[in-house]
Order: sequence, then structure tokens, then C-alpha cells
Amino acid sequence: VQLQASGGGLVQTGGSLRLSCAASGRTFSSYAMGWFRQAPGKEREFVAGISRSSTYTTYLDSVKGRFTISRDNAKNTVYLQMNSLKSEDTAVYYCAAGGSPYNNFVITTRGGMDYWGKGTLVTVSS
Repeated sequence: VQLQASGGGLVQTGGSLRLSCAASGRTFSSYAMGWFRQAPGKEREFVAGISRSSTYTTYLDSVKGRFTISRDNAKNTVYLQMNSLKSEDTAVYYCAAGGSPYNNFVITTRGGMDYWGKGTLVTVSS
């Protein structure tokens, strides 16, 4: 699976962005999907995850109520809608895929992901 993230950019505090991650291949629906981010000088952290069939979603506490992850298996795409952005959301955002078609759960760890896309930079200015 190859993943391509897009949608990053510069936005003011309180603004919104929607990230997209397009996947190649016909097995997109077999994988749990997730968004991670890495700020300068910090480790990459989990932000949001969604199970294969969208049954389950999980979020980092600091983004709950502001970010929404969704997926469209027909379009092989996962999204991250980010509202009420804060300066601390500034980071490079990565999409990732993992798991198997035999499970339907959310993956929240970097080690649980098998495929990573190149990141897209989100900069929130005050």
C-alpha cells in the first residue's frame, strides 16, 4: 500500500484544515488507518485512528471534539478534519495503515502500523 497525504498548509489559530490521504491498491478496506504527527524536537505521536469499516474511532485527548477522522473505502481515502486549530497542533502529519482484514479495531501505536505516507506540514499561526 502506498499512501499520499495532502491538505496541509498555513492557517491562523481557530481555523480549519482537512487532510486527505489517498491509498493505492485494492486492499485499502483491509487496513485500519491512522493519523500521527511530529512536531519539531518531539517524537511522532498518535492523533486519530479509524477501524477498517469505520465502526471505531479513537483520538488523542487534546484533539477530541476538534478533529474528526473518517474514511471512504470506495475512494481509498482517509480524512482528518481539523477545526479550532491551535498553535500546538503545528506539526508534520502522517497517515498510516496497519492491521489485517481479520480484525476490525483501531491501531494507536506506531509499531502497529505497516505502511506510512510522506507527511504534510500543518502550521498554525497565532
